[in-house]
Amino acid sequence: MKLKWSAALLVAATGCTYAQSSVTLYGIVDTGVSYYNNATSSGGSMVGMPFLTGELPSRWGLKGVEDLGAGYKTFFVLESGFQPGTGLLNYGGRIFGRQANVGVNSDYGSLTLGRQMNMTMYALSNADVIGPSIHSMADFDSYLPNARSDNAVGYLGTFRGITVGGTYSFGRDAAGPAGPQATNCGGQVPGNFVACRQYTALLAYDSASFGVAASYDVMRGGTGASAPLNNSADTDTHNIVDGYVILGPTKIGAGWIRNNVASATHLQSDILFAGATYYATPSFFFDAQGVRYLQRGTAGKNASNSTLVVGRMNYLLSKRTTVYTSVGYMLNSALAANPVAAGGTVGAGMDQLGVMVGLQQKF
Repeated sequence: MKLKWSAALLVAATGCTYAQSSVTLYGIVDTGVSYYNNATSSGGSMVGMPFLTGELPSRWGLKGVEDLGAGYKTFFVLESGFQPGTGLLNYGGRIFGRQANVGVNSDYGSLTLGRQMNMTMYALSNADVIGPSIHSMADFDSYLPNARSDNAVGYLGTFRGITVGGTYSFGRDAAGPAGPQATNCGGQVPGNFVACRQYTALLAYDSASFGVAASYDVMRGGTGASAPLNNSADTDTHNIVDGYVILGPTKIGAGWIRNNVASATHLQSDILFAGATYYATPSFFFDAQGVRYLQRGTAGKNASNSTLVVGRMNYLLSKRTTVYTSVGYMLNSALAANPVAAGGTVGAGMDQLGVMVGLQQKF
């Protein structure tokens, strides 16, 4: 017995000796000054610091990895989102609202447990050249830049350019109060297996010059959750098909997003987008994107259509510091009230101009 115990200790000690591990602190601080007009029905304007995001949402995080040998690694990610202007936490006040997970990675893919980005986020990451910016398609669907799932099991693997992935959440969003970053749908309710469940799936292909992706995302509601998903029979479904091509210093991306909400009142919307990034030099580049939003209510008629045009200029002062200017213009139909800036407001039926000058630092 003594011999067996000594051997076990030796094996454990040997494993600790050869295993390599690292922990990295990283983050982005991104803010500036923004302006937009027609913030009220009387046409008032707004000048100040952005509420939710700049060119990218500000965050800080810790990530670690340990090499277990034989091609296997364990990892963890703890990532917090915050507002530089106030220091407040985003994502419903969670300290690690962007990500909080642990997992195992190998040549067969990665298995992740905990709060994580789901496949809707991955599907948009290459084709959407503007990304989760202050002037972006998030103005039409606030879920898109917040596509994360609580209490989730996820898989993601890439094989010869083909990526397959999926997540399953036992309770997709455990935080409140209600809002685009916290919908108070914790799920895991005894006697109600489907309450706040969510599953997402991804199929993509990427090469050196082009790529395509498709994703499927279904969220269920729950008692006490944010409207309109306040019943476990209610669903919110996102379908995405998009792609990109790289032509020298230019990247062109385009796609289609359909959102179906099946609740007491059925709502369907479509987002069509196309954009490009052009590198004039390695440190000076431009982004531009056009987005068309079509919304249909229960009667099947167009309820509130809008068109967003965005242009952005970026200059890298160093590898970590960027200055930029973003200009967006929102054209709203008579019934639409979609703001040009994330977290902003606009009078119904009014067009809106938005401008931001920002500074971003990565570490």
